[in-house]
Order: sequence, then C-alpha cells, then structure tokens
Amino acid sequence: MSQRSIAAAVTLFFVAPLVAEFLLGDFSITMLGLLLLFAPMYGGGAVLIRETARRSGRGWPSMLLLAAAYTLIEEGFTTQSLFNPNYLHMHFLRYAWIPALGMGAWWTLLMFNVHVFWSMGVSIALVEGLFPARARTPWLGSVGTGVFAALFLLGVAAGVVMGLRMNRFRASPTQFSITAVACVLLIGAAFAIPRPAAPRGSLPVPPPWAIGAAAFVLGAFVFFAPPMLNWGAVIIMAIADLLFLVFLWGLSRRHDWTPLHTLSIGAGGALFYGVHAFFGHPVIPSPLWIVRAGNAVFLALTIAAIVLAARRTRRAMLAAPANPLPA
Repeated sequence: MSQRSIAAAVTLFFVAPLVAEFLLGDFSITMLGLLLLFAPMYGGGAVLIRETARRSGRGWPSMLLLAAAYTLIEEGFTTQSLFNPNYLHMHFLRYAWIPALGMGAWWTLLMFNVHVFWSMGVSIALVEGLFPARARTPWLGSVGTGVFAALFLLGVAAGVVMGLRMNRFRASPTQFSITAVACVLLIGAAFAIPRPAAPRGSLPVPPPWAIGAAAFVLGAFVFFAPPMLNWGAVIIMAIADLLFLVFLWGLSRRHDWTPLHTLSIGAGGALFYGVHAFFGHPVIPSPLWIVRAGNAVFLALTIAAIVLAARRTRRAMLAAPANPLPA
C-alpha cells in the first residue's frame, strides 16, 4: 500500500462529513470541531463503500446501491428520522405521509438523495478526482479496510447513543425489521449487478462543464421542490432522479466518457450544496454573519478542490489516455 493511497483514504474520511454537514450548511464554521464526531460514520462509511466496490472490481452502480444501504443505516437506525414524526421538531414526515409504513415519502426520498448522491457520491467523486492515478483501484489493504470499517461501526454506535439521549423516540420492531431487510437487499443488489463493461456507443458525450451544470440543475429540482406539494414534490424529485440516472447510465457507457466527466458530476453536486447553504440556516443557531462567512469559506474551498482535481485528472488522462472501462 502506497503512502498516496493512505492519503486518499484519509482525505475521503474527512471530506465526506465536510460535504454532508458543513458544505450543506447544517452546521456553521464555528462548529467545525464536530468534524471529528461526524467523520467515523460519514467518512468511515464513504471509505468502506468505495473500497468494497473497487476491491470487488465494481464501479459506480454498486457504490450507489451501497450508499442507499448506508442511508437506511443512518436514517433508519442511527437517527430514526425516517420514522420519527417530530425529528428536530420539524415534522418532516407529514409531507406525502404513508400511514401503513409510518413514513413520509418526501423526507424518505430526500434522504436517499442527500446520502446517495451527495454525502457519499459527491465525496467519492471529488476525492477520486484528487487522486486520479488510483481512482479505480483499491486504496487500502485488508487491514486498512478493516480499520475504516471499525471506525464506521464506532461512528454508527456513537450516533445511536447520541440519538437516544437527545430523543426518546423508538421506531417499531416492524419498522426496524423492514429497514434491515431492505438494507440487506440493497447490499446484495450491489454485488449481484454485472461488473463494468467496456465502453460502447460512438455518439458524442457533452463536455464535462455541461455534465456538471446538469448535475447542479437537477440538484436544485431535488432540494427546491416545495414539500407542501406533498406527492407533487415527490414526483418532481423522482423525475429529477430518474433523468440523472438514465442520462448517467447512457452517457457513461460511451467511448468519449472520461474521468473528467465523472469528476464534473461531483463538482456540480458540490457546487450546488455550497450555493444552497446560503439559502438555509444551521441546525444550531449562530450569528448570521458568521454563518454566511462560513458558507463562503466552504464554497471557496470546494472550488479550489474542484480546480485542483480537474488539473490532476487532466494530467492523469494525458499520461494514460487509453481507458478500457467506464469512469
């Protein structure tokens, strides 16, 4: 294992919680110390997802399915937000309420978007762009992967304990059981789907900037779909998700698709998060000027990381232009 590989894994370990909680704007820059608390679950999960997929010779479809399983672990077991009607005193579940499941369709779909496409997907795409020479190969050996897996389990356990102390809500045994079954099915699906095949199709692929812009716009549809529309908001989000997945599946299998296109999706998603933060407020209130200054700092750091990743990815592409597998 090279030192550069360890650096990539450690970078992802901290980038994931930065994207998930701070770039989004849920916590202000004054709460940056919480990064150490969030990193084991978010960062450990991201590293574990990425290493599991890459070590098994699989790519993004498997990573997204594993990220969906992660969503159920965090929101179904750790925070129980999928079932708690008074989570953060915000009553998120009232929108597109499903009485038989005790869940809100709007909140559930939003959480899958948040964790699959942003917390995990954007973070992995950005860090693989920063370390392009080994973007498709494992970064860690068995011992290293085990260490990050242990950190992830520790983070989940700590999250459960904290959640129970902050809120006495308990999901029903049936809800926990259904969540566990769904989680196992998603993990199984991640390994059941075929491994990436050689690119095919001669149709041109839009330039990376256009792919990134599309990711930004679709992210806006997901986050700004008014929840008071109830099932209407769910339909808007579902259409945005379907368009994203269909176009991504079709375009990424073409010969002209490059690692720069993959990076552009992560860049578009990250930039949307950074801009979106200016329209929201953190979970723990802080003076507005501090909040907005922090938003600007995180957005600037994101732009710098994207520029650096793009330069490194271009250099790697020039050094090894022939690429038989989709990015």
